[in-house]
Amino acid sequence: MSDRDEAFAEYFAARSSSMRATAYLLCGDWHRAQDLVQATFIKLYLRWNKVSRQESLDPYVRQVMIRIFIDEGRWGWWRRERPHDAPADRPAAPGAPVEDRLMLMRALAEVPARQRAVLVLRYWQDLSIEETAAALGVTTGTVKSQAARGLATLRAVIGAPVPAE
Repeated sequence: MSDRDEAFAEYFAARSSSMRATAYLLCGDWHRAQDLVQATFIKLYLRWNKVSRQESLDPYVRQVMIRIFIDEGRWGWWRRERPHDAPADRPAAPGAPVEDRLMLMRALAEVPARQRAVLVLRYWQDLSIEETAAALGVTTGTVKSQAARGLATLRAVIGAPVPAE
């Protein structure tokens, strides 16, 4: 195995699980999340020689994943299908009722793709407004407005208050 491939394999092993969790929040299905992660890492591998010299690859990889997700949402099957009530392939976080988690996942699926991407990056990945804007290639004002709209959609779907920032 070449040094390039070994470095890529190490990065993939270290970060693919975290990226898969983020992808799941975006698309609401573990199998599709895996497809999204695979597509993201394929794109990363093709540019590995150029991007591997960066100090932090995570923002770049998140940006690639979000763009693939949004493009698939516009043109692909993710927009037409919704998550189902089948149990997830990993356990819920301790103390989080499964019903609440399923309700939130269904509600998140109702949020438009770009707004969902903002919500996932801001509230799941805990990125700042500026980091979210950089990941999506938009202004901070766009992040703020998309987050507000996304939270409003969640509130409407859930029918209960969703805490704002």
